[in-house]
Amino acid sequence: MWLSPKAVLFLHGFPEIWYSWRHQMVAAAAAGYRAIAFDFRGYDLSQHPPELEKAYFFDLVADVIGVMDSLGISKAFLVGKDFGASPAFLVVGLHPERVSGVITLGIPFMPPGVSVIPFHLLPKGFYLFRWQEAGRAEADFGRFDVKTVIRNIYMLFCGSELQVASTDDLEILDLADPSAPLPPWFTEEDLNVYSSLYENSGFRTAVHFPYRSLPQDYGLKDPKITSPGMLLMGEKDYVMKIPGMEEYIRSERVKDFMPNLEIIFLEEGNHFVQEQLPEEVNQQLITFLNKYST
Repeated sequence: MWLSPKAVLFLHGFPEIWYSWRHQMVAAAAAGYRAIAFDFRGYDLSQHPPELEKAYFFDLVADVIGVMDSLGISKAFLVGKDFGASPAFLVVGLHPERVSGVITLGIPFMPPGVSVIPFHLLPKGFYLFRWQEAGRAEADFGRFDVKTVIRNIYMLFCGSELQVASTDDLEILDLADPSAPLPPWFTEEDLNVYSSLYENSGFRTAVHFPYRSLPQDYGLKDPKITSPGMLLMGEKDYVMKIPGMEEYIRSERVKDFMPNLEIIFLEEGNHFVQEQLPEEVNQQLITFLNKYST
């Protein structure tokens, strides 16, 4: 039995989990929506793929559709953050009849096969390239306890600069300042929740999704998304420093591939904007949901 389409699925990024949507779930539920956030496979308490090397990004699409089917949801809004934006775009591209609208935070739609961002201009020590190397992130993280790993990643990536290791023998977590205090929006209690759940899952699958399983071909016949969309970008998100990214968004070239897209900039927002500025994000979220609800 299919239930009301007034449902919202929240798709987390790395190193986040369902808990990173805690503020948005409450706001969406209070506005009359069914708010659902789940952990992707291999995160938190979810099961790991039986053969990790064969696990592929399209498995996450199956997870989204599987959750909707199991809960009797015929159609939903998708909200994706960081790498969670990619399965959101894939679902709306492959199953448009199941999506009421798509909201992404920190990542615009970048269709495959179209050179919109010159990633080749990034230095080889850029964290994305480092963590794509088999075993490198695991070795980097393995030098620390889980709580320190989560803390360092949050501290590094809430900044506005790209994280780049300047030499081959320097690892990404070496860039973190262990004496820096946590930001006020990410408390010691929050850190404890993250670390306790990653104690269960570890990081091996978490770095496979997304860093080592990104699709080269999305399987989309037409790389244009016509569903209602909204992109929330923090002005201080490090993603804006990726070569070509700011121009791609501010020039609205992204609308060539997603014509029904609203672009919202949050002046003080960083990469974890939904946790950093929950009231601002929630206001934009609920406004969008109410506008396109049927």
